[in-house]
Amino acid sequence: MPFDRINDIALHHRADGPDGAPAIVLINSLGTDFRIWDAVVPELIGRYRVIRYDKRGHGLSQVPPAPYKMDDHSADLLGLLDHYGLDRALVVGLSIGGLIALGLAAGNEPRLAGLVMMDTAHRIGDAEGWNARIAAIETDGIGSIADAVLSRWFTPSFRSPDNPAFTGYSGMLRHTPAEGYLGSCAALRDADHTETAKHLSTPTLFLVGDRDGSTPPDLVRSCADLISGSRFEIVEGAGHLPCIEQPAATARHVRGFADAVFAADIAR
Repeated sequence: MPFDRINDIALHHRADGPDGAPAIVLINSLGTDFRIWDAVVPELIGRYRVIRYDKRGHGLSQVPPAPYKMDDHSADLLGLLDHYGLDRALVVGLSIGGLIALGLAAGNEPRLAGLVMMDTAHRIGDAEGWNARIAAIETDGIGSIADAVLSRWFTPSFRSPDNPAFTGYSGMLRHTPAEGYLGSCAALRDADHTETAKHLSTPTLFLVGDRDGSTPPDLVRSCADLISGSRFEIVEGAGHLPCIEQPAATARHVRGFADAVFAADIAR
């Protein structure tokens, strides 16, 4: 399990696939770690090098004191690209991961060969909602908001108590370090990449689960409408985390987009 100090944070990361192949970087959502991509990665590594990491405050990465800024997360992503010697990569950002990627684009767009914005937008929620969530966690812990979050993450059929995967991912959320979760809630509260999206020229694909209760399709489409030439696709039978509920469809979309993006890169 590789750990490296990036921006004074010990980040946990992993690379799969052939050295020297075009790179795809996967950024996980709030309250999860990079294992949410486990079923997607095998569908990508035949042709691509796939890099995953636990963002600060999550998984096995270091948990600095809250609050965080989205710029902190985006700087960590840039540092990770530098660590792997990547001049360009296709970045797949899920939920907060999309805002992290947009933060990278704001100052370093040439590093993006392409962008997949999955179940995310230029702005997610409002200050009132994020402050209420922060207050609830500070008072009663992540467990106090877990059921509400999980109801937005997953479709009703997936949330069956008989589904061991649901039990496992519920545990992943509940065991997220509270300080890391709170820090990233503050980053989401304060982040607004509307102007970045309006001026983005990177090839961009939007994906969203048809049953997403956290960033519904209409919200995701509103971001797609800001980016000239972007594509918008709905993943059927998925909530906020299509990589878990519909990994084959998610991988098919990402792989097809990567093939087009990197073919254009080679032609360039």
